[in-house]
Amino acid sequence: MAAPTFERIQAPKKGTRVTVDADGRWLIPDDPIVCLLRGDGIGRDVGSTPGITTCAVRVLDAAVEKVYQGKRKIHWFDIHAGDAARELYCPQIKDETVKTLSEDDQRKLYLPDDSLKAFEYYSLGLKGPLTTPIGGGFRSINVYLRIKFDLYACVRPVRYFKGVEAPNKHAGKVNMVIFRENTEDVYCGIEFRSNSDKAKRVIALLSVTLMHKGNIMKFTEGAFKDWGYEVARDEFRQQTVSEDEVAKGTSPKGKVVIKDRIADSMFQQIQLRPDEYSVVATPNLNGDYISDAAAALTGGLGLAAGANIGDKAAMFEATHGTAPKYTGKNMANPGAVLLSGVLLLEHLGWQEAAQRVNTALEAAFAESEATAGKGPGGKLHVTYDIARQFAGYGAEAGATSSAFADRIIYHLK
Repeated sequence: MAAPTFERIQAPKKGTRVTVDADGRWLIPDDPIVCLLRGDGIGRDVGSTPGITTCAVRVLDAAVEKVYQGKRKIHWFDIHAGDAARELYCPQIKDETVKTLSEDDQRKLYLPDDSLKAFEYYSLGLKGPLTTPIGGGFRSINVYLRIKFDLYACVRPVRYFKGVEAPNKHAGKVNMVIFRENTEDVYCGIEFRSNSDKAKRVIALLSVTLMHKGNIMKFTEGAFKDWGYEVARDEFRQQTVSEDEVAKGTSPKGKVVIKDRIADSMFQQIQLRPDEYSVVATPNLNGDYISDAAAALTGGLGLAAGANIGDKAAMFEATHGTAPKYTGKNMANPGAVLLSGVLLLEHLGWQEAAQRVNTALEAAFAESEATAGKGPGGKLHVTYDIARQFAGYGAEAGATSSAFADRIIYHLK
């Protein structure tokens, strides 16, 4: 594939493109170029005030430098989406005219062709939170990227960090990875306005169908369950055993136990016995719900990392919103973007740097917890959302986003 030309952005002069070979193996250089979408709201920089994405990138760069001593380096390629893209590419478009644009023109407004070409060519990206228009034609930047580049696997690790206030008494037992199907199911963004041309064309192709739960979804979500057991049985028979086989006396020693749970029951299970679940595989919408619920057990989305991975591209992203009231205030927690960056490091195979970031983040939380345990008045190095959870402390005791990043870098030693 020839290198693309761009309208408003310029690729880094240094660095090497990540590629995927004919056998599906990712070929990772020591100087990969990674697309960077800083995001909107708390994600973006405002003048000299850094957003959470910039803070997270500083920590990632520091970890890579600390571990590899210059032998490896990420070269970040700033591309744009959301409000930032609209301001750069189409500042003349007023709010009241957006809904008069075609769906594709709305897409270009919030996700320009430059960004699509860059991500397609360089294959990897790290993304802060983005504003998505509500209503109208173009639905979602995230959904569009997932479907266009077939990023079919949404990977959401959820774990507890000591020193973070969590509402569930079993939070310390939470350590699971949720694999959510990312491009199909009812959450894929395929819908048409009543009486629109697209709706009429679809109706012309279809018969009238009476749809019901079938007590309950046996041929859709029931099929998903059956397919999971089939894959385990047919492709990983020596490595897996079903829960039913264990109940009948088969030893699970040295094998992965495969089991299934009804969705509504699963919401209880992760609260009552979270340590019984290591990997959860779900269809799209269920995965969206359960991953946010699991994150809530451990303190919320502020530390919820995410990855959208396909065979030839991967985008790592914070899963929370843009919190516009905190834009430009250097207050928000960069943890979710940072931990998404950790997933990026793991995808690159740079496990040592990934582990170094995790350990440093743990140390920063534990340090503030120890300080707060001595009583009010101590200096905390965590952001306001963490600081206000300690007895005798309020949001005003929190450190800035950049100071929190500095402290994590301090603990990279």
